[in-house]
Amino acid sequence: MEDSQQLGMFVESELISVGMDTFIHRIDSTEVIYQPRRKRAKLIGKYLMGDLLGEGSYGKVKEMLDSETLCRRAVKILKKKKLRRIPNGEANVKKEIQLLRRLRHKNVIQLVDVLYNEEKQKIYPFLPCLGREMLDSVPDKKFPVFQAHGYFCQLIDGLEYLHSQGIVHKDIKPGNLLLTTNGTLKISDLGVAEALHPFAEDDMCRTSQGSPAFQPPEIANGLDTFSGFKVDIWSAGIQHYDWPLSFEGDNIYKLFENIGKGEYTIPEDCGPLLSDLLRGMLEYEPAKRFSIQQIRHHNWFRKKHAQADPLVPIPPSPETKDRWRSMTVVPYLEDLHGYNEEEDDDDLKDDYLEDEIIYTQDFTVPGQVPEEEARQNGQSRCSRGLPKPVCMNGTEPAQLGGKTKAERRASASSNPSRKASSSTSSKIRKLSTCKQQ
Repeated sequence: MEDSQQLGMFVESELISVGMDTFIHRIDSTEVIYQPRRKRAKLIGKYLMGDLLGEGSYGKVKEMLDSETLCRRAVKILKKKKLRRIPNGEANVKKEIQLLRRLRHKNVIQLVDVLYNEEKQKIYPFLPCLGREMLDSVPDKKFPVFQAHGYFCQLIDGLEYLHSQGIVHKDIKPGNLLLTTNGTLKISDLGVAEALHPFAEDDMCRTSQGSPAFQPPEIANGLDTFSGFKVDIWSAGIQHYDWPLSFEGDNIYKLFENIGKGEYTIPEDCGPLLSDLLRGMLEYEPAKRFSIQQIRHHNWFRKKHAQADPLVPIPPSPETKDRWRSMTVVPYLEDLHGYNEEEDDDDLKDDYLEDEIIYTQDFTVPGQVPEEEARQNGQSRCSRGLPKPVCMNGTEPAQLGGKTKAERRASASSNPSRKASSSTSSKIRKLSTCKQQ
């Protein structure tokens, strides 16, 4: 005991005499070398995740690559926990998915797929990968007349289709009008849209959750009921290319007061035809406001505008300044299909496996019997004639866990041609249970 105490005192005295500089070497911040974090491949079902495209109030939007069709997609990563903190957040997301599932039009965004992670309580709606920064890159927030006319005609086409399906968008604004690389306009974000009853006598609505700056006077003045279609007409007129993007106000009360008066001034350089169209779309009385058909028959809408100014191109990526807007999934593809012989599967971290146990969730299938309820009623999957549970990669769960790790390694080492694919597969597809509906 005494010997150990003496040894401890000796070591402590030696450390004090040597000084801390021997153990801590201070360097200047300019000498620090920062290495970029290696991009790790992450699969959500059959989709390979890329970089962040944007972030909204509901969640993040990331670029994805469909590993089967090699099509470029975008996914909204929606957390139920966050949606519950937003008024009507979860209900709006489910409603939007229901509506998009039945819509098919070139000027309305299309829902490609929906995946749901039950364990992490996340919803993944997959959409076409579109840009939305175009308006911000335009000088003075204006397009050439011929280009603005083309976008406006596409907007009216999309609105006419939505209205024909009994859907009121309620939130038409520049941020919800997306563009493809070939200049096709897509109406998006139907989270606050309303689907009218199939046998409704009119288009009267009672609630509005759209952006306040784009709401018409009848909503600003607090009317109990209002024409839903005429709300979209007003919003389409407000967001026109050559128009102040919205009414202004220090707060929402002052904003609604200004909108409620219905007072505005049309810029002189709009010309008589466009001014007449805007006055018709921004008519104070909804009953006198232009309908879709009146807009279509207007002379400015029907006129073929000459290309006097150069076309405003699609802007480059905001972060990388890439004018071609190349796919961001390339580094992740390299990580997915690359192979390092010295890498051991045991060293892989859990972040490889995040969001893997995923199955499709259909919010619109009527009469679907949940698995638990069917089990309680004594109905087995086989008795109902349903297929066996199949994993997202097309194999049964037993096939994935049939061999031990040692057996899989021995099989890979005995067959060099399969070694790389085996290692890559083990990094990504360590699935325990998969469900598919």
